[in-house]
Order: sequence, then structure tokens, then C-alpha cells
Amino acid sequence: MALKAKNQRLILALLALAAIVGAALLAMSALKDQAAYFYTPSDAKKDHVETGRAVRLGGMVQKGSIERLPDGVTINFIVTDNAETVPVTFKGIVPDLFKEDSGVVAEGSFQPDGRFVATNILAKHDERYMPPQVAGQMHKTESLDK
Repeated sequence: MALKAKNQRLILALLALAAIVGAALLAMSALKDQAAYFYTPSDAKKDHVETGRAVRLGGMVQKGSIERLPDGVTINFIVTDNAETVPVTFKGIVPDLFKEDSGVVAEGSFQPDGRFVATNILAKHDERYMPPQVAGQMHKTESLDK
């Protein structure tokens, strides 16, 4: 018993749909441990980010907060979005553009004490650059203050 052409097309469409869904599930599974979400300090405090989970923390380096430890490679600083602050520790060489009152994105994880331990620091490339999420958050903060 041969299938009619209409039924054959329906079966092929269902097989194609199943293949697309399967590929999407495989891609999501592969990215599950590799994806790093971006948080501002306010988002991190509000969402209670899971400790030990790889995330990105973006904001501005608070003025006067950079502290270099005697070992010469460890620095502590504070990331702020003008609403909340997060203390950050980084061990390594920071980019040349890393400085106070400039934009920064730190990759790492939160610790149980609330400190963020960064494994990588990305500094801004232009004095007018600010991560879009931070710019939006700072705009909201300024609007609420008025």
C-alpha cells in the first residue's frame, strides 16, 4: 500500500521538524556549561546569583577602590552601577586601560561571602564606551533619583 503524496510530504515535514528540535536541544545542552550570563551589581544582588557559577559582572570601577596587594599580582576593587556595589578580587595582569571610574567587565564567580573572584578582566576600549546593560541601569538609577 503506497502512501499518497500528501501523506509523504507530511511525514517528511514532521521528520524535518524533529531533526530541528533535536539539533536545538543538542546545541542548548552543549552551551549549558559554557554560557556566562551578564549581571550588573544591582541585578546580582536582586537575582541572588548562585555561588560558583561562571558569570560576567559589568559596571564601573569605583573611584578610590583599587587596592594592589603586596604580592604584586592580586588586586581588589569595587564594581558599581551607582546603585549597588560588589567587591572584586582578581589575580593576574590587568589590561592597560583598567583604571578607576572606567567601565569594566569581569568574568568569574561569586563566593559565599558575596565577593566576586574574577578570572578575566575586560576594560573599556573608549572613554565613552559603557556596557549597554550598565548604561541602561545607570539611566534608570538617575531617573529614579530625580
